[in-house]
Amino acid sequence: MELIQQYFPNLTAEQLRQLSALNALYHEWNEKINVISRKDIDNLYLHHVLHSMAIARMASFRPGTRVLDFGTGGGFPGIPLAILFPECEFKLIDGTGKKIRVAQEVSQSIGLTNCHPEHLRGEDEHDLFDFVVSRAVMPLPDLVKIVRKNIARDQRNALPNGILCLKGGHLQEETAPFRNVVQVEPLSSWFAEDWFREKYCVYLPL
Repeated sequence: MELIQQYFPNLTAEQLRQLSALNALYHEWNEKINVISRKDIDNLYLHHVLHSMAIARMASFRPGTRVLDFGTGGGFPGIPLAILFPECEFKLIDGTGKKIRVAQEVSQSIGLTNCHPEHLRGEDEHDLFDFVVSRAVMPLPDLVKIVRKNIARDQRNALPNGILCLKGGHLQEETAPFRNVVQVEPLSSWFAEDWFREKYCVYLPL
């Protein structure tokens, strides 16, 4: 948690309470339903919570913003972002029911009222959102094909509506079709830890 406070020093007491509670909850639920690899669970705040919060470095969502977390797994990046932006609405979807159950239980346990996990495939989601967020779910062109229908036309943020996704490795090939508009920011420009090298936040206006 010190790591989170180092990079996000202005969190409220309620946000700190919610973030602090994640450790025990994810350890408990991971024993029942494996959503984070066993050897990775001890790096929860670095590899999952702070990683998810990187999206907030790229976009500061205004109150009322609607965000779809596509392929959320056990609740990343959606749950940390819902904690950070309590006045925005987050819908978290995943095609694997037991993973969504973890996201539901965790968000209920910490009293997140703006976070709505649902067992649903992206193809079957028809609501409109300002942004779609994801963590390395699929190559960008495939993601665009599925979620283009979900991006609202009305703008309410400084950043135009679109996709914000967290990815690692070499991205030239998958960003090539969008090279004139896509923005790729290295997470190492925001976070000093070695783990963030070769990891990026990709923004594509749609």
